[in-house]
Amino acid sequence: MTNSLTKQKNIIKNGLQILAAICLSTPALFAADRAPTATTPDYAAMRAEVEALAKLTQAPKYEAVERPDATPNLKPIFYSGLNYQGKPTTVFAWLGVPEKREGKVPAVVLVHGGGGAASKEWVKNWNNQGYAAISMSLEGITDEFKRFPEGGPARVGIFGDSSNPIKDQWMYHAVADATLAAALLRSLPEVDPNKVGIVGCSWGGIITSTVIGIDPRYAFAIPVYGCGGLSVIPNQHAGQALYNEALANNEVYKKVWDANLRLDRARMPILWLSWPHEPHFPMDAFNLSRKKAGSKDSLLCLVPGLGHGNLTGRPEWFAFADSVLQEGRPWIREKSSKLEGGKMQAIFDSTKPLESASLVSTTDTGHTGGRRWIINPATLSQNEGVWVVDAAVPEGTTACFLNVKTGPLTASSDYFQNK
Repeated sequence: MTNSLTKQKNIIKNGLQILAAICLSTPALFAADRAPTATTPDYAAMRAEVEALAKLTQAPKYEAVERPDATPNLKPIFYSGLNYQGKPTTVFAWLGVPEKREGKVPAVVLVHGGGGAASKEWVKNWNNQGYAAISMSLEGITDEFKRFPEGGPARVGIFGDSSNPIKDQWMYHAVADATLAAALLRSLPEVDPNKVGIVGCSWGGIITSTVIGIDPRYAFAIPVYGCGGLSVIPNQHAGQALYNEALANNEVYKKVWDANLRLDRARMPILWLSWPHEPHFPMDAFNLSRKKAGSKDSLLCLVPGLGHGNLTGRPEWFAFADSVLQEGRPWIREKSSKLEGGKMQAIFDSTKPLESASLVSTTDTGHTGGRRWIINPATLSQNEGVWVVDAAVPEGTTACFLNVKTGPLTASSDYFQNK
């Protein structure tokens, strides 16, 4: 790695030197904001503070931790975070580079979900695919879930700290920690600084979809489950306090943190990965965020049976990243899709031969995670260099999409929902 990976010396007690705080101004996003008063927050100023995090281009200082489970190429580290409540913070992470490499390698920032922490396994899985990687703990803990004095804030429910100053909110630090991790990767001599991507699961998906609208430098992005528009997401189960209930009256979320506010700025290739039974982030909200992205390659991948969790490896991730970085485009693109007259059709452009296709549909209503989804075979044909998928849609269908497969890879058409 670098000569900065030296013996860690009482880092928790003494902390690390913090990066200089930044205070940059950016134009207000919405002229419709009310003029700030003693009782009305200045949302434009808050957004400017958040968007200034894109200026964190200097790599943070970091030191390695000597532990029996460390290897020369895969080490636990602490790196400098931003000030929290006026005091320096440090971030625990696993940092690794491939053991076998030729020249500079691509890299990826890995953002865990709620209840998660830095993951050595996640980093190792990407290292095995030829990528340098960093996975950091975002709630002031180590990978053993132990808090330490300079660890920064923990998440407070669902944006439950929105009344705090913007720089003392957990999401501010989560976005900053991810941005600093990317800067750290770009500084490594082993890494191609133009080929750094980001992947996040669940809350990490929320963070990822937020970060890519703030920082345009990522070469690719993969939000898993999490998305924007959380204040209008219905609860799956009656009485379960989830996003809509928590955020319906949270103006700071709606006017500052909602990823959908700035996803149009995300121009890198994006793979949106989820599954139809996702219990927290329904398909209509997930697909809306996908469509709000400014990228010409904002692709959907809905895998039946995927499950919800802090995933550490999916073949779709690696195939997507490899094709974007090596071929300059995703391995598959949906050229068009339509639903009319009881039939659905999608046309794909694929660099890999497709093997099968299916229609995934439901006749139920309500939260998509609680619906019964049916999988039926679809017709797959190749015509003039593109792949055409056709399927009859069951009567009474309320939502549906088409999937294609090749080997272990799944890709999806646009998602249609009328109820």
